Amino acid sequence: MSLLILTALIGGCRSEKLSEATVKLDDGIVQGTVEDGIAVFRGIPFAAPPVGELRWKAPQPVEPWEGVLNADRYAPVPVQVKTQWMGDIEMSEDCLFLNVWTPAKSSREKLPVMVWIYGGGFSNGGTASPLYSGNNIANNGVIMVSVAYRLGAPGFMAHPELSAESENGVSGNYGLLDQIAGLRWVQDNIEAFGGDPGKVTIFGESAGAISVSMLCASPLAKGLFAGAISQSGGSFGPVSDSRGMGEFMTTLKGAEQQGLEFAERMGAQSLEALRTVPYDRWLDDPLSQMGGFWPNADGYVIAGDQYKLYTEGNYNDVNVIIGTNSDEGSMFVQPMEPQQYADMVKARFGPMAERALELYPGDDRLEVYHSLSDIFRETAFAWPSYAWARLQTETGSSGVYTYYFDQFRAEPLFPDGPVPRGAGHGSEMAYVFGHLNLNPNAQVTEEEQALSDLMIKYWTNFAKNGDPNGEGLPEWPLFSEGEETVLWLRGSEPVTIAVPNLEKLEFMDEYFRWLRQK
Repeated sequence: MSLLILTALIGGCRSEKLSEATVKLDDGIVQGTVEDGIAVFRGIPFAAPPVGELRWKAPQPVEPWEGVLNADRYAPVPVQVKTQWMGDIEMSEDCLFLNVWTPAKSSREKLPVMVWIYGGGFSNGGTASPLYSGNNIANNGVIMVSVAYRLGAPGFMAHPELSAESENGVSGNYGLLDQIAGLRWVQDNIEAFGGDPGKVTIFGESAGAISVSMLCASPLAKGLFAGAISQSGGSFGPVSDSRGMGEFMTTLKGAEQQGLEFAERMGAQSLEALRTVPYDRWLDDPLSQMGGFWPNADGYVIAGDQYKLYTEGNYNDVNVIIGTNSDEGSMFVQPMEPQQYADMVKARFGPMAERALELYPGDDRLEVYHSLSDIFRETAFAWPSYAWARLQTETGSSGVYTYYFDQFRAEPLFPDGPVPRGAGHGSEMAYVFGHLNLNPNAQVTEEEQALSDLMIKYWTNFAKNGDPNGEGLPEWPLFSEGEETVLWLRGSEPVTIAVPNLEKLEFMDEYFRWLRQK
């Protein structure tokens, strides 16, 4: 039986040399550290290394280890194209590790658990970022776990030969299977850390939020969590053999064709040869960039068109918090000339182009930039989130809470650039994790700190009770279409509002309906 042993209790004084935390698991003993009263375990393996013959296979069980595993540092991040913000960080295909922050002093405490799934467009990301440190979550009486998953080609490449060797006849969703394996590890092991496997909440941002959405509809994830928080993400677009503008979920067939073309570019004539290609070879491939490899609707991990699944009530009906940021499309677009923009809108929206130009005008380059930002905000984040909230409210029985994050500073994102009109993509994470001071040049205001404290309480209350409300917090009502039930997160006293940008979202409802009929 697993047992949590803290070798000494933490006294009233704070010291840099705190007592060590040791946990006995079925796979072996892990030893972490204690940091300001929180037991922290970094780099615990939850699956076998997905290398060699296990490259492009579902995660396999961990080999038990002898002695004590030192869980005092983050494992390497998954293989990916390094971005400037990552700095000098180690990466490896051997990446299936997780981290645990627990305030428990005993394995008998039965604390709720939050499992973090990072974003990065399924091509970048990792658990080692200081932004994702779970100490503030744990200080609110909740255990936090962050789970790594394979990215890019190792995580999401499908191929006919891979499907043929799979007992389920599918391939490509290895990153999602990693997430599911991590959640199964939590079910099997979290009691050793003082957690309650019946009170697990998954939460993620961007591709992590899309993952949360997919897990909420995956039959393989049924029963692995009791609540879900989606920060800017959802998967409710139609299914097609091609992802097209990125608004479609590709079929297994389409993903396999993409894999064949990728293998040809790698010069691999067989699956055996493809498994020997060094990873630095594929990092130069266009599919290794943002938006390249992506999950596919394989009928196994992802059962089908998620919009239709929710219409039919065929999903994991758990309590959810769903939200988006006010200006998160601005990160992903570049200005263009008005005529070029008009031509693009006509090609993209077809018979709906005239209405699109009314809602998203483009008379000059700055207006074009803002309209492109809003189109991206709606198609990638706001509409899927709105569709999710509306459909689950109609067909489910669990609680649905929605928010609109709008805390920002009206300062240029880059020299001589446009001033943001709202909160950028990912900007809410510093508030959710309580790490507003990571930028040494930023002066955190009392208002910003108060909002962060509120959000942490909302998020951890939700993990504890399936309801974000609690003493001293502005009321957050259940979502109800047409009512002022969206929590507007701006300033130190959030208020509830009607669905923001509703006219544009209703237009996108028509647009995605048209795409489904094409």
